[in-house]
Amino acid sequence: MKEVKFKHKGWEVAAIIQFPKDFDETKIYPAIVCAHPISSCKNQTSGNIYGKALAEAGFITLAFDASHQGESGGEPRFLEDPATRVEDFRCAADYLTTLSYVDNGRIGVLGVCGGGGYAVKAAMTERRFKAVVIVVAANYGRIMREGDYTPGAAIRTLEAIAAQRTAEANGAEPFVTSYIPVNEEARKQTGINDIDIVEAVDYYTTPRGKHACSPNKLLFSGLAAALNFDAFHLADHLLTQPLHIVIGDRPGAFGSYRDGYELFNKAASAKKSFQIVAGASHYDLYDQPEATGKALEQIIPFFKEYIG
Repeated sequence: MKEVKFKHKGWEVAAIIQFPKDFDETKIYPAIVCAHPISSCKNQTSGNIYGKALAEAGFITLAFDASHQGESGGEPRFLEDPATRVEDFRCAADYLTTLSYVDNGRIGVLGVCGGGGYAVKAAMTERRFKAVVIVVAANYGRIMREGDYTPGAAIRTLEAIAAQRTAEANGAEPFVTSYIPVNEEARKQTGINDIDIVEAVDYYTTPRGKHACSPNKLLFSGLAAALNFDAFHLADHLLTQPLHIVIGDRPGAFGSYRDGYELFNKAASAKKSFQIVAGASHYDLYDQPEATGKALEQIIPFFKEYIG
């Protein structure tokens, strides 16, 4: 494993590159870009579960922190901007092509949760990605539009964003909110008992998955672009690479279960496969050995077939 950086516009993106056992830099290997969920970082599921396992299976893997987040550069901080996130993937592909030991014709992409949605969007216009795997992929734009599931939620959010931008333009401090409740006690106070929220708090705020590069901070005034983003728009025209979709059979509020079915039915890929991990929730497929092990039983052969 090695920490590296690559360019994105005027800043650098921080990443971890992992190598197969007995790596020989005089040889050429297939490579996979691994993308983290919304609010996550390279040191969590994208890097330390999927990136690690795929490296052990013989691939070069590159897991990166999204621009404006974690150890990556970009101002303002804690910005979640879909266009920038998608461009991160292209910059990651650029970087891989500079490595003499990477086969430029055998680059794949894997994304988890929101990173899966972004991976799909990137693959539509990034033809250097020859195979696509998404694990519990969530369409971030859809999540933002649904809001609290009450009529007019998206419009109310946009009105609040507009008011906050006006305040900040006139000298107010940026409003940094959180993605999820800050701990289990805060979650209980909200009264929200949905499985995805409960397990998100467990994953991100306890030793199970907590990491300093994933501080549960979100710049509110930067959210407008997310509300008209659709990770799957034009997938029926532009997503033609081999595609493997992984979901669990315990649905929750983040909607990766239904998003998986939507994308499978929509994607133009002539070769596509769908894997349902029995008994697994959204967050089981982040780090729980039984669930991730079952997912990898199909992910690894998929990548070996199409880029290995």
